[in-house]
Amino acid sequence: MKPTIEFFNGIPEELSDVSLRKYRDTGDKIVLMKFQSLRCMEQFKSFTKSSSNIIHLKDEEGEITIAPSATRLLFGGPEGDDMKGVEVEFEIHQSDHLERFMRFMDRYAQANNMAYGT
Repeated sequence: MKPTIEFFNGIPEELSDVSLRKYRDTGDKIVLMKFQSLRCMEQFKSFTKSSSNIIHLKDEEGEITIAPSATRLLFGGPEGDDMKGVEVEFEIHQSDHLERFMRFMDRYAQANNMAYGT
């Protein structure tokens, strides 16, 4: 099974970047996922009316359901109204959840020709 990231079941999205950070005071991990565009946005009315702000990460181990702590729509262009991407942020508090997320990201990266960078 090819790993997918979905805001809506059945509509896989293409991740353009992901970064992992850590709160210094608590040690909790923060994941920031970036998307240059969202396929589900092509049907904007559907997105605004039925989005539950949940992300589904699916792979051979099953499904991870995430409620982001922040979602930002990024705009640009001459008038400032061209959608340039989306950023989704969520926290990971437990080490076993981080390990599961990292296994998903390894599979997703391999399936989509992504590589780790600094």
